[in-house]
Amino acid sequence: MRQRPRGDSRGILDPGRLLREMRFRRHLPAESLRQWVEHYWLIDWALSAPFEQRVVPHPAVNVVFRRDDDGPESGEVAGVGRDLFRITLNGTGRVSGVQFRPGGFHPFWRQSVSELTGRREPLPFGRLTHPDVPAGVGASLTSAASDDERCRALDTLLTAWQPEPDPLAEEAVRMAEAIRTDRTVLRVDDFAARHDVPVRRLQRLFIEYVGVGPKWVIRRYRLQEAVEQATGGPLSWADLAADLGYSDQAHLVRDFTAVAGVSPAAYARSVR
Repeated sequence: MRQRPRGDSRGILDPGRLLREMRFRRHLPAESLRQWVEHYWLIDWALSAPFEQRVVPHPAVNVVFRRDDDGPESGEVAGVGRDLFRITLNGTGRVSGVQFRPGGFHPFWRQSVSELTGRREPLPFGRLTHPDVPAGVGASLTSAASDDERCRALDTLLTAWQPEPDPLAEEAVRMAEAIRTDRTVLRVDDFAARHDVPVRRLQRLFIEYVGVGPKWVIRRYRLQEAVEQATGGPLSWADLAADLGYSDQAHLVRDFTAVAGVSPAAYARSVR
């Protein structure tokens, strides 16, 4: 079982600027929730000028609670985002977010996660308004003084939703994690053969439990690897394209530009 949250900045465009402008940190959930939840992410800001953050989304569902200045708390569930996520923040505020592991939201949602793909829906709504969620727990999700209190409130909320054990969800989580951690995974048919799973069954599993197909997950994780590499110093884009399974450098440049909004070379210059 993991003892600390992920320490990389994959998906965050210009992470150095984010860390200079606001407080961003990750925490693990209660141990009983770690099979489904990747981490909690907390952000606090006090800005003197508007700040735009851009993120290349992971193949994961997020549940997000936000409070701006002294206003009311809002909450939403964000399905897997296919496009670049942009948000502009002003003044002061706080966010308490939950990033689920790919495939890990299904036991809470209890329906095909693909119906959330590309969507952001306000909370409370539908199946996420659970009668066992303690009254007032939402007030401590962003207002609590300490990170520990905010994380305990998220633990309480998620536990009260009573996620249902599901062997297929566990399989989807394992498969998505294998794609994320193994850079040699470049093709769906090879990956399916390696795990002795028919391609069609793998595709159905990912659509139902992750919200997108395995080909999209492979491409997104490899693209996030390219973004991460671009922040590390000079490199050969042609060699990186080959390492990540692209047919040529031009294919990588097209994918990168389509999702990140700038070419790899332009992005690399901007973050240096």
